[in-house]
Amino acid sequence: MAKITVGGREYPCRVTMGAPWRFRNETGREASELDERILTDVVLWLWCCVSSACAADGVEFTLSPLEFADRLLPEELRMWASSLKAPGGDAGEAGKKNAG
Repeated sequence: MAKITVGGREYPCRVTMGAPWRFRNETGREASELDERILTDVVLWLWCCVSSACAADGVEFTLSPLEFADRLLPEELRMWASSLKAPGGDAGEAGKKNAG
């Protein structure tokens, strides 16, 4: 299972059916409309994946999207993004397009 460390705490991170729903609730757009060139879209999609995975796994996650972004270090975002390009990456584009 994919995990990400944010603000010194490790959280599960994967696409669930709730991730695109959360993205739509936050932006008014479908996850398939996410623009990977816009950093706020990418960080919000990551928040959606973490928030949904935590909900599915019963892990407490109380960070708002902005609180999450405030605690997310650029290197953590880079590591997550590079894991999407690796075989078996499950929190990114393929999961988003299939789920959204």
